[in-house]
Amino acid sequence: MNTTTERAPIRLIIADDHPMVREGLRVSLESEHNIEVLDDVADGQAALDSAARLMPDMVLMDISMPGTSGLEACEAFKKQLPEVRILIVTMHDNREYVMKAIQSGAAGYVLKDVPTEELVLAVQTVYQGGTYFSSSIAKTLFSEFGNTQPKPSQQALSPRETDVLALLTEGMGNKEIARELGISVRTVEAHRLKIKQKLGINNSAGLIRYALDNGIGKPIQR
Repeated sequence: MNTTTERAPIRLIIADDHPMVREGLRVSLESEHNIEVLDDVADGQAALDSAARLMPDMVLMDISMPGTSGLEACEAFKKQLPEVRILIVTMHDNREYVMKAIQSGAAGYVLKDVPTEELVLAVQTVYQGGTYFSSSIAKTLFSEFGNTQPKPSQQALSPRETDVLALLTEGMGNKEIARELGISVRTVEAHRLKIKQKLGINNSAGLIRYALDNGIGKPIQR
């Protein structure tokens, strides 16, 4: 008897104002057996409406779209559908856009020219609760903060808590962090709760932003 349990596919919506981009993303992603594209739309409001109807796991969101922009849509998702994960897929590679996306609640940020393999990895990472940045984006962000001295509030974190936060910025989930540090998943969860309490931050996007501002973490290696 076959006891293999198939994983449910990652259900997502694509939001981009260029039909050819939407079609290209759909074809690339649907070539993966564990990804299902439920819908593709041309603006942020349409993404929100479609998500409210279809309840996807995540949305691939462009930034520059007519009407409701991707960043405005991220803010709306954070308030109305916080369980839906957002991965920004865009041509904009400057730090200001990346920081705004993180502040708006996006869990990842990749450029449109990444290989299909990296896009799929980004989708899987964000779906599993992690964060993901294109290599070039990560290097741009972290290089600016590599030599930054800790701010006073950072001193409240223990060395182990700082380790956990650094790995979180690399897109690792609780299981991966536990494996990397040689501790239990429950201990990782306890550290994350303590970090949030100490910093007064209630979500992963806020923790990532804090880490970037304080030079915690390192560029994601590919």
